[in-house]
Amino acid sequence: MIRVKEAIVVEGKYDKIKLSSLVEGVIIETKGFGIFQDREKLAYLRALAKKRGLIVLTDSDGAGFLIRGKLSSSIPPEQIKHAYIPDIPGKERRKTAPGKEGLLGVEGMRPEILLQALRNAGADFEDAQAAPAREPVTKQDFFTLGLSGRPDSAAKRAALLQALSLPAHMSANALLQAVNVLFSREEFLARFVEP
Repeated sequence: MIRVKEAIVVEGKYDKIKLSSLVEGVIIETKGFGIFQDREKLAYLRALAKKRGLIVLTDSDGAGFLIRGKLSSSIPPEQIKHAYIPDIPGKERRKTAPGKEGLLGVEGMRPEILLQALRNAGADFEDAQAAPAREPVTKQDFFTLGLSGRPDSAAKRAALLQALSLPAHMSANALLQAVNVLFSREEFLARFVEP
């Protein structure tokens, strides 16, 4: 597994699954054209871009380039990198027919092609041992703070999501990941726990 500093943006869940088998880091899916209507997710991507940078890795078809264009016009250029996959004719194993343009998408690419695309984009590969130790916010912290495992946890998470300008439909696990990207444990507790 290779650790990547930047958050990586892909189109769908199968792209995310494929990339998660190769790369350790934050991988966010746009749900295809869903990014065009989802202001909260776009705000979250802006926050990630500001904090750690973004790498956009979409399919090489027209739809992928429309999504890439939307993100490029919404995020400052110094905070975004673009990883491109080659045009390779074919279809993914799970599909019965090739896509509209007959090209393999991110999920159909060989691992070495995806890693090379990230290298070509200038991804910041981190050495897991050289990464500074930073105590994360844990599931136990969420429980202790009442953000999980309690009758009113959903309401507390909703309030936190709103305070952080994050998408309202994020799961507890996705929220935990976002909190750990945006804050150290100390910063989070200092900002969101009443004395």
